[in-house]
Amino acid sequence: MDNSQKGVTLYFTLIIMAILLATVFGINTLIISQLKNIKEMGDSVIAFYAADSGAEYALNQGKTGIPPASPYTATLSNGASYTAQAVATTSPSCNGQWYCIESVGTFRNTQRRVKITR
Repeated sequence: MDNSQKGVTLYFTLIIMAILLATVFGINTLIISQLKNIKEMGDSVIAFYAADSGAEYALNQGKTGIPPASPYTATLSNGASYTAQAVATTSPSCNGQWYCIESVGTFRNTQRRVKITR
């Protein structure tokens, strides 16, 4: 073996290790971001159902007519909360025949909005 070939194995080993390390870091970044998205998706579903609960409550308040315009707020047993409010048809944000209900559900840092037109 001549002197020009010494250290080539070490060089190739270092290159292969660097490629493997970069691949592992790349896969790790993808997995962590996907786990974060899955967690936020769960928060989004809970916030949506909280908004839906607020809209249902406001609809129940208005069984015999138009529900009062005062906002309804509640905190649910799972930590989610909602704020629902009936909006008159004179408001530019309501295109309903009788009234609209706007409800916002919140869970952790996620908010979802539900709007019902009647």
